[in-house]
Amino acid sequence: MRNQPGSSNNRHLAAARSAVIADGSFRPELAPRLDQQSVLAAYSRWAPIYDFVFAKLFFFGAFFDMSRKRAITHINTRTGTLLEVGVGTGVALSRYAPHLAVTGIDLSPDMLALARKRAVKEHLSHVRDLKEMDAAHLEFADDSFDTVAVMYTITVVPHPDLVLEEIARVLKPGGEAIFVSHFASDEPWRKAIETAITPRTEQLGWRPDFPVSRILGHPRLDLVEIRRMPPLGVFSIVRLKKTEEAQAAA
Repeated sequence: MRNQPGSSNNRHLAAARSAVIADGSFRPELAPRLDQQSVLAAYSRWAPIYDFVFAKLFFFGAFFDMSRKRAITHINTRTGTLLEVGVGTGVALSRYAPHLAVTGIDLSPDMLALARKRAVKEHLSHVRDLKEMDAAHLEFADDSFDTVAVMYTITVVPHPDLVLEEIARVLKPGGEAIFVSHFASDEPWRKAIETAITPRTEQLGWRPDFPVSRILGHPRLDLVEIRRMPPLGVFSIVRLKKTEEAQAAA
């Protein structure tokens, strides 16, 4: 998943880094982007049909799955412990390599119940635990995981900055956090559409106006790569690495 010199992804990465430098240090915003109870209610409604809409390999679900698959291909090159934040119904669990020790968390008990059934039905022995947990308050010790996967989750949590802080805390030094999501576009026509539909999408437990800069610039997480995925760069994969130096200083 490396960028080639001069590629559009490299230019996107350079622009993102410049934005972080211009913006200064990481400043968490404590005001919630979404109401947590509304999010839980939305995902309770989504749970029975989530796989059909967001994971099946046709129409809408195929767009989601393309980026998910690409991210998992990279995750499977890594070793050790893996935390999936927002495991949902567990659509990714069977795709993780068996050498990984996988823990999944989700705030929605309805989603998590389906993930647990999937793990049992498919005999996923590499899945060590599936826990109901708030990603903004992870119940794990510091430096617990080699990799953290955050697929289609960071943009739907009420407190993304607190979630990012917790991810930085539980990652081991040198560990990677891999995000997959739709991030707000800087193209005028897309931005106008995202602004127009945001009031309606909030009822679905999601907002499309989340900027990628919101997960950049954390003092313990270095930006490794931003890769915009087809079709039309609607979704992106973002890789962040926990710095050895910052951890040692802490």
